[in-house]
This record gives sequence, structure tokens and C-alpha cells, in this order.
Amino acid sequence: MLNVALPKGRLGEKVYAMFEAAGFECPSIKEQNRKLIFENSEVGVRYFWVKPSDIAIYVERGAADIGVAGKDILLEYNPDVYELLDLDIGKCRMAVAAKSDFRDDPRRTLRVATKFTNIAKNYYASLDRDIDIIHLNGSIEIAPILDLSDVIVDIVETGKTLKENDLEVFETIVPISARLISNKSSFKFKNEQIEKIVREVSAQLKASN
Repeated sequence: MLNVALPKGRLGEKVYAMFEAAGFECPSIKEQNRKLIFENSEVGVRYFWVKPSDIAIYVERGAADIGVAGKDILLEYNPDVYELLDLDIGKCRMAVAAKSDFRDDPRRTLRVATKFTNIAKNYYASLDRDIDIIHLNGSIEIAPILDLSDVIVDIVETGKTLKENDLEVFETIVPISARLISNKSSFKFKNEQIEKIVREVSAQLKASN
């Protein structure tokens, strides 16, 4: 049985459609209920819904053989997994944003509010910029408005939330999208099934581009 961790929500539904088209269908997953685990023994697959930020943990520790996680999670937590494929969905970007009148003064320590601490540290280390990280878990946008921080590092999709809070993007750190990841041991012992998914989904992506 191939154990597959899917992110809850619309992204997970898109991913399941890809896997279904690749020959790993599981009709019970489409039923309207509160179940979290679904399996189809005929094709040898078991799916389960997981909070997106937890998927890499399930895969790294072997509870899931494969899963789908955002590149932001992989960069932030650096899990010991194989990154197999860019699924070209869930696209956004990791960016630096601030009030429109912000001007960086390199003589001062830059105050950075974010929940992506490692991504921010690595980015500013590459610029040799001295920073003070302020770790927040939500409502990051209000930090510069209330003068808690100079800038924020966060995921930007449309930029609408930033505009509504009088902020704008100053730098794009890295593009983000959903990635197919695999447990390292599973990739060795369930290679045939995993490689079939990679092959079939890759073909779908090429056909749609």
C-alpha cells in the first residue's frame, strides 16, 4: 500500500485529480464526510488529508511514503526528504514587503517580522545584512504599520492584502509552488509505484503547458 499525504483544501483536491489520472484512483475520497483516511486496495493506495504545514513531517518520518508540500515549507524546515517534482500549482512567492515610504538604512539593524524565520535569515545573510528577527504566527501585515518591524517576509499571492494595508512588495526572495516529495526509504522500497506517479504526472504537466 502506498501511503499518500494530501494537503487539506482546494490544493489537495487538485493534487488528487492528478494522482487519479495517473491510475491511483480512490472513489471514496470524493464522498461528503469527515473521514481523513481513504484507501483503494485494488490499486494499492491509501490517501489521508493533512494540514499543509505538517505534510513534510509525515513524509520525513515515514507515516506517508509521498506527499505534497509547498516549497516554502521545504525551505523553512529543510526536511530530510526527496523533492521529486514541481507540480506547477499553488503558485505564489516569498517576498519582502514594507510601507510604501520605507527606505532601508544599512547603518541600522533591520527589523524583520515573519513566521518564516530561516528563509528570512538565509536571505539577509546572503546580502550580508544585519537583522533582528521578530517571529510572528499571524497578521504579519500589521507589524510595520504599528512600527513593530521595518519590513515583513511573507508569502504573497495576489498582493491584495498588502495593498489594503498600504504595504508593497520590495523584493521577491523565491517563487513558491507545490512539490511532490518522498520519504527516502519509501523511494527505495516502493520505487515502482512512486516512479509511475512521477512519470504520469510529469506527462500531465507537459500536456497542459
